[in-house]
Amino acid sequence: MDYKMTLTPEQEALLNGSKGEAVAKAMKTLVMYGEAFGAEKMVPVTSKMGHLVTSFGLKVMKPVYDLMDTLIEGNALSGQKFSVDPKPLDKNVPASFIENIVFNKLMYSMQGSYDAQLEKLGLLGKDAYTCACYLDEVGNKPQKGEILSWAESSAVVYANSVLGARCNRNSGIIELFGSITGYVPYFGLLTDEGRKATWIVEVNTTKKPEAQVLGSAIGMKVMEDVPYVKGLDKWLGTQLDGDACAYLKDFGAATASNGAVGLYHIANLTPEAVEQGEALIAPDAKVYVIDDAELERVQNNYPVMWKNPDGKPQLCFVGCPHLSLAQLNEWTDNVAEGLKKNGLKKVSVPTVFTSAPGVIEAFNKTPKAKTLKDCGVVLSYICPLMYMNNPLCKSKNVITCSNKLRTYTTSRYYRSEQILDIITKEVK
Repeated sequence: MDYKMTLTPEQEALLNGSKGEAVAKAMKTLVMYGEAFGAEKMVPVTSKMGHLVTSFGLKVMKPVYDLMDTLIEGNALSGQKFSVDPKPLDKNVPASFIENIVFNKLMYSMQGSYDAQLEKLGLLGKDAYTCACYLDEVGNKPQKGEILSWAESSAVVYANSVLGARCNRNSGIIELFGSITGYVPYFGLLTDEGRKATWIVEVNTTKKPEAQVLGSAIGMKVMEDVPYVKGLDKWLGTQLDGDACAYLKDFGAATASNGAVGLYHIANLTPEAVEQGEALIAPDAKVYVIDDAELERVQNNYPVMWKNPDGKPQLCFVGCPHLSLAQLNEWTDNVAEGLKKNGLKKVSVPTVFTSAPGVIEAFNKTPKAKTLKDCGVVLSYICPLMYMNNPLCKSKNVITCSNKLRTYTTSRYYRSEQILDIITKEVK
């Protein structure tokens, strides 16, 4: 193979088959992928764990299953344990008889066999299915400066921004090859230059901005560029405590899905911004000012995909990305208080909260689990987006406070306080 990249003797050995043909092909793919982005070398993956974005056993993904078999047979297994995105199926989530047939017989009929393949390749465990793998209850939280091989957009932007790790927004399967070979191409967000901010975002709001709307506004403006956000520390403080991290989790997911942001810096708060300050800002950076009116404009311009825009909500999803334990506790308290205030026993719209299996296990050990169940809310580990991929579910009037879910599906966005108001009052 002719390549321009400079490789170490160990990397060349992998490319030449020192660990078998399957590993060699994975390495060749990574080299070609890196050269397409101008990478001049490969660097070691230094994180303890990986993360795989492809978690769903769609029947049409036969090439993926064939590839997995080839890797397993060729002993091209992941060199590190990995977590994976959420599962698409949960019998506890509301679905009609026909919708369940589509889910189980037509869409995700390969789920069981695919799960078995993932276990053989190096899956961390049965509880490792979540888009928020960095939560404490999951155990896949990389350290500052570590090199990752991930692809899940919301996890990548969180790892880069909040944790200070380094990872490009890789495409699916590429991230698995990085874990198998132990190397990734050096370009983009792995480099110091690639982590410089080319946008300055000035937050001039009169109240704490909704994380999902602020992230959406920034994502749609800067797209794949790196923003340096000023003024948000006024509302979040200067410590990465639980509240700030939960906010940035949802904020980052919106920047990554409404745009293609893989890294953001928050002045006086995120690690690199604290260390380097405005030295992170590239020369001639563009400026975007966000005030109350701008956030209102952004939200008002979201399209309503329902057939009848005036129809009643039929289903509500909260938790995309998956809720943290603190968020789950807060939502439970707020729902219970809202229902009591409005004289109701259970939510007026079928509602599903989603979180990581490990978080759900911890939550179920607390008294709040019974409170949430008594409120009529379903707690699930699924990916709401995978649920909404069912053609029959697309026609439902689904509401959400997730800008990621809104962007990729027909669900309708409302701010968190609006969602709470809707589900705790009689639907008229």
